[in-house]
Amino acid sequence: MVRRVTEPCDVFLNHRSMDTKKTVATLMYDHLKRHGFNPFLDNKTMKPGDKLFDKINRAVMECQIGVALLSPRYTESYFCLHELALLLGCNKKVIPIFCDVKPSQLRLVNNPKWSQDELRRFRWALEEVKYTVGLTFNSSKGNLSEIVNSASDIIIGSMIELKDEARVQRKNLAIPL
Repeated sequence: MVRRVTEPCDVFLNHRSMDTKKTVATLMYDHLKRHGFNPFLDNKTMKPGDKLFDKINRAVMECQIGVALLSPRYTESYFCLHELALLLGCNKKVIPIFCDVKPSQLRLVNNPKWSQDELRRFRWALEEVKYTVGLTFNSSKGNLSEIVNSASDIIIGSMIELKDEARVQRKNLAIPL
């Protein structure tokens, strides 16, 4: 039996496919790959036969950083909100990029298919991300290259900070009292 070993993802790209996949999400994925990272983007990372929630949940648990590409129809997507709530619930650092939407415009859609617990989790996650410093991108005025480069610089800096924090924690644990 051939077993394919994959590297754990270190950056999870949370996005609404119809809004950002062909623009910011794919460019961000490609840019991060070129810089030696292993980002998760559903259409680039998942293969036929993968169990959707298993693969997504595992990638969220493995990642160091989540990038939430928030867009006008983001809050209509169960997957977007599930991923965001899971990222925040796992205490992952989340970098929001507000694409063609202001934080104040993000409102939870009251979908009758979602349970009260899901609605509560999604509402909490949206409130958390709305009050997290992020980047903004206006597609009618902005330059995709600039937002991808800016976000990548922030991600790279954050990854270095996280590695430094982990090194200090390991060092502090190794010091006998």
